[in-house]
Amino acid sequence: MLYITNLVKYYNNFQAVAGINLHVPKGDLFGFVGPNGAGKTTTIRMVCGLLRPTSGNIWINGISQFGNMALVKRQIGYVPDFFGVYDNLKVSEYMEFYGSLYGISYRETKSLTSGLLELVNLSDKLSENVDTLSRGMKQRLCVARALLHNPELLILDEPSSGLDPRARLEMKELLLNLRSMGKTIIISSHILSELSEMCNSIGIMNHGRIVAAGTIDDILGRGRNNTRIMINVRDNVETAAEKAREFQEISLVSVMEHQLVISSNDDEAVNRYLVQVMNSGVVVTGFTKEENSLESLFMQLTGDREENANQSDH
Repeated sequence: MLYITNLVKYYNNFQAVAGINLHVPKGDLFGFVGPNGAGKTTTIRMVCGLLRPTSGNIWINGISQFGNMALVKRQIGYVPDFFGVYDNLKVSEYMEFYGSLYGISYRETKSLTSGLLELVNLSDKLSENVDTLSRGMKQRLCVARALLHNPELLILDEPSSGLDPRARLEMKELLLNLRSMGKTIIISSHILSELSEMCNSIGIMNHGRIVAAGTIDDILGRGRNNTRIMINVRDNVETAAEKAREFQEISLVSVMEHQLVISSNDDEAVNRYLVQVMNSGVVVTGFTKEENSLESLFMQLTGDREENANQSDH
């Protein structure tokens, strides 16, 4: 369905996307994640044809973007992370407006709107003003609008951002329903637990590169060799951090005021480390082994180690 080959994007001298390659098969619900500044939004905009790549190519449903942009855009339904301003439009008028942009006749748009609003559970809002809808309803309406021209690929940028728990559940159920209908879906999101529950494959991006991509099971399997341990201390956390740096078998992941996180695949080394920490006068108030999860793997793949262990935003 989607093939990205050697995709590069420069902003002046800054390389935002560094030659990535990615394949999203037809029918996948693909989660696209990465820290702020990783390059995923730039990548999504290039896939949607909103931004021109510096080099590389993008194929959607067997069609190359080069020389075929209008045709490629017909294959895509895009739901951005903001809704826009439609203060004076009713839901029906909103759908009619976008139908006209897609070149769909008024009669066909009206027929499609009925089915799409039923799909997103907004049939009873047809005559409501768009600006009276809740944020969750607006997001679902945006999905309905993105499906008007029956695209093969649906791309959503942070679809659950700002939604309450009920609205998030409704969005999740909608996306799972769309996948069961055969749609290929790409979701960019920071809510990793949600992605792990509904996506069958993910890609993790960092510093402009794809650092991991594949099925959820395959991706999580990469993190099973290393165990992350959260250690709580009363004080002298820097002493505990220095001790961790003395062990080649241990990686220091992060340091906070009364807690540090280490990663290791050597249980014996971890035991020796804890003994040395306590013998050095550091009072350890508790430690917890972190269960393998998408969140823990994400931190392993995107977190700066050791040299930036004391900095949470780098």
